[in-house]
Amino acid sequence: MNTTKQKSFTSFAEFYPYYLSEHENMTCRRMHFVGSTLILFLIAYVVLTQQWVLLWFLPVLGYGFAWVGHFFFEHNKPATFKYPLYSLLGDWVMFKDMLLGNIKR
Repeated sequence: MNTTKQKSFTSFAEFYPYYLSEHENMTCRRMHFVGSTLILFLIAYVVLTQQWVLLWFLPVLGYGFAWVGHFFFEHNKPATFKYPLYSLLGDWVMFKDMLLGNIKR
């Protein structure tokens, strides 16, 4: 568990190593991966069916799975609370890195 004080980051490249340090637990990373995958499926479904109201579920899927991972497995507060934009980008970069096998999932 990383208890680093809030820090100012000047770039995403500087932020991303910190972001990864907040996601050391494999189950937490897997929860992020599942949530991100479900988001992509939901977006595809909404586009195909034109049921735009279902977009309201995007934050529930994305944040729901990630926050369960943080609170129950990583035992830290999600980076979203301190760095919302960098954290959102970090989620997708970590998803890509896990998908490509650069980060173990």
